[in-house]
Amino acid sequence: MEVPACAVGRLGPEGPWIGFAPTLDDGYALTVSSGAGVERIPAEPGDLLALAIVYFEESLPEPPEELAATQGDIGAIVRHAAQTVGDPVRRAAYAEAVDAIDDGLAVDVVIDRLARAFGDGEDALPHLRRRIAQLTGAA
Repeated sequence: MEVPACAVGRLGPEGPWIGFAPTLDDGYALTVSSGAGVERIPAEPGDLLALAIVYFEESLPEPPEELAATQGDIGAIVRHAAQTVGDPVRRAAYAEAVDAIDDGLAVDVVIDRLARAFGDGEDALPHLRRRIAQLTGAA
């Protein structure tokens, strides 16, 4: 049994959508639509944060309306990611991002906190594109 996915955006105006889906092991999968359906791989905490950043930045074309993630969905994946991070400093940064989402702070504040938790000096969208290439086998 597969749980339906939530989409955060498309990889082009009419391109495949990317998003996430809960898994039966209380985790999340990174998802991307394809001609064969929906491809899934286990999501890492950074994948979930990258999806949240892209969601709040609105940096991708809108996903299909019936699959569009809500702010509540995004809060849930960031909260889940925070619970899986072992490093106390990083976990605190994740917790600050969760608080910003839950408290409905201004979008720029939420993005800033998500970016601090994401760290690595890396941008969210290139991270997601690399992970999707791993998922789909595309270069």
